[in-house]
Amino acid sequence: MKKSLVALAFGTLGLGIAEFVMMGILPDIAADMHISIATAGHLISAYALGVCVGAPVLILARKYPLKHILLGLVVMIMLGNTCAALAPNYWVMLFARFLSGLPHGAYFGVASIVAEKLADKGRGSEAVSIMIAGMTIANLFGVPLGTALSASISWRLTFGLVGFWGILILYFIWRWVPQVEGVPDTGLRGQFRFLKTTAPWLLLGATLLGNGGTFAWYSYVTPLLTHEAGFPAHTITFLMILAGFGMVIGNLTGGRLADRYTPGKVAAVAQGMIGLSLLLIFFFAGISWVTVILMCVCTACLFAVSSPQQVLLIRYSKGGEMLGAASVQVAFNLGNAIGAYAGGLPLQAGLDYRYPALVGVPFAVVGCLLLVIFFRKFERHS
Repeated sequence: MKKSLVALAFGTLGLGIAEFVMMGILPDIAADMHISIATAGHLISAYALGVCVGAPVLILARKYPLKHILLGLVVMIMLGNTCAALAPNYWVMLFARFLSGLPHGAYFGVASIVAEKLADKGRGSEAVSIMIAGMTIANLFGVPLGTALSASISWRLTFGLVGFWGILILYFIWRWVPQVEGVPDTGLRGQFRFLKTTAPWLLLGATLLGNGGTFAWYSYVTPLLTHEAGFPAHTITFLMILAGFGMVIGNLTGGRLADRYTPGKVAAVAQGMIGLSLLLIFFFAGISWVTVILMCVCTACLFAVSSPQQVLLIRYSKGGEMLGAASVQVAFNLGNAIGAYAGGLPLQAGLDYRYPALVGVPFAVVGCLLLVIFFRKFERHS
């Protein structure tokens, strides 16, 4: 495995902790800042908003070398998380979370292009999956560690840890990632020209809907496991580690298969498996071991589609590769927000915790159909 790809994965590891750890430490922040859980939840939205704003702003840096852009984005990661660790009140914390989200999509976009350029011939998707692997390892180890630090010492230490990790990212990217050829500058208008074609919209729609379907269920997976599957509360951390392990396996497997069979085909099959798994979760949530297996299948497939979609957006956004690659993370975060909202609707109506999975099924199915259309129209004859 190339050290340069490992260095890029260190960056997605830090971003993964910064994004997903909020779900576990939200009550600690709310109690410390004397705000409600609902108000503290805006900190998650502020990060997602930062992702959506930061990705298109990336085009302003298009003339700089890719390695220099990466280093600048890592500095922003350090700054945002350090500000969060030192935030004296809710409003400063809200701004810090927005600042932390700004480099997220941009980093994924630039790192994807760099990873593909560094890849051996015919192994571009696998290289991107290694870069994304940091995000899955964050869910496997980083998020549980951050949650434990918050519970035992302080939530501020969690963000301080991410800020310190940024120093290591900065060093390893500077040391291990070589200078690579940048993308051609097509001008400001040229960056958006790829959006006039059908292919990127099919991919972005599939990303948004696919993640929306998964997070309609995953946002409420803890009460599903305790209330429906019957697991005691103290086992949840272990079950979340299993889910994170599924993400790691799915991500690396998806990247390797995409190089062998074409990214569109692999993404469509994985997305279809998510829809089927969510439907089975709805019907068999009361059987604990079946629920755990289906949970791992879902989380594996969630990341099995990541590197194929990332690679495809680069290939089908000629002239605006950085914006195209970064826009995947915008669609991902919008899908998370929409899915979590939609999954909560049946719970507000008084239905049990199996129903968010059922809500996610049509999202996943439509996302799969968009990927099938993409494959038949753009990949099958290529």
